[in-house]
Amino acid sequence: MHDAEMLHATSVAASGRALLIAGAAGAGKSSLALQLIAFGARLISDDRTELRAVDGTLVAHPAPNIAGKIEARGLGILSVPAAPPTPVAALVDLDQIETARLPPFRIRRMLDVDLPLLHKVDSPSFAAALWLYLHHERWAPHPPD
Repeated sequence: MHDAEMLHATSVAASGRALLIAGAAGAGKSSLALQLIAFGARLISDDRTELRAVDGTLVAHPAPNIAGKIEARGLGILSVPAAPPTPVAALVDLDQIETARLPPFRIRRMLDVDLPLLHKVDSPSFAAALWLYLHHERWAPHPPD
């Protein structure tokens, strides 16, 4: 069964895994994506991402007509390396600030698929930590039930 929805989110991919970056207008979705692209990620879609649930996996697809294009505030629209549709590893919510040093595992259900939910970290290393998350995930001494 294929379910789909358009999400107000930017998405990037690396190592065959995608991050959805959600937040209100001006929250920094494109800025965070640009940082991840500078590390080597590829853009799936800027500002709008089509999500499709396929056999229990959420897959991020570019919104029509914007693949490989991202807004860089003060510069305009840039062409960047585009990624193909990619399974989603996690949702990053830039409207929620993480204050815990070792935060709990959180889940957001989208299209009947449970996704790890990460909150924004106010740190210069946030993009680097997300880059590592895409490649290596998060260590869980006691996985959530």
